[in-house]
Amino acid sequence: PRGALLSCPGPRPVAWRSVNMVFFFTGRDKRYLMYMGRDKEENEELIRWGWPEDVWFHVDKHSSAHVYIRLLEGQSTLDDIPEVVIEDCAQLTKLNSIEGCKLNDVQIVYTMWSNLKKTGDMATGQVGFHDRKAVRFTKVHRRSNEICNLLNKSKREEYPNLQELRDQRDREEVIRKKKHTQELRLQEKQQRAEAEAARDMKEYKGVFTADKMKSNMDILEEVKASGKSDIEVARELEEDFM
Repeated sequence: PRGALLSCPGPRPVAWRSVNMVFFFTGRDKRYLMYMGRDKEENEELIRWGWPEDVWFHVDKHSSAHVYIRLLEGQSTLDDIPEVVIEDCAQLTKLNSIEGCKLNDVQIVYTMWSNLKKTGDMATGQVGFHDRKAVRFTKVHRRSNEICNLLNKSKREEYPNLQELRDQRDREEVIRKKKHTQELRLQEKQQRAEAEAARDMKEYKGVFTADKMKSNMDILEEVKASGKSDIEVARELEEDFM
């Protein structure tokens, strides 16, 4: 599931080079989990191993933490994020900016992780955008102590293996797509079978007409009127049917 995290709570494992320290927060909407790296090195790993469902927040024109949330199952765009969640993420981003935390009217930039652009000549933790039109802004006029206190109380540190999580996510995505394709093929096969059955019924619809049909009483009257034996009449009827 999108919110699943493989973590190793407790002291940082020294030998685990592929494991990163990540801070997690829960805001007013408990369905969403906010997270950020400890420093620019950890931010670099979050940029590298992000998910297509991740949304990235940063203070515009100032250094700050890279704050992320992950969209819920069934969500796919920035429009799916509740306003209260955007406000919480913006407050958390401003709070974790050395310069921004001291200012009012701080502008926060946010976009989908897939819109982040990283090139080899960029400094550690620095990013650009593939499409500037896909970038949005929200403004924090002043710090909300109520929101910031709630976020700080929920703070916890974990050590997820970001690469392993991304690989697991991609494997599960392949399985889901294969299953969906199989379901579509089965549905199409059933629809074709139903269409063929309906066509066959339509073609045989005029085979049995009322003026050609005879009841047992009609046959008995014919036998009496013709003077033929029952066997002779039955044979004639069989030949007529054939």
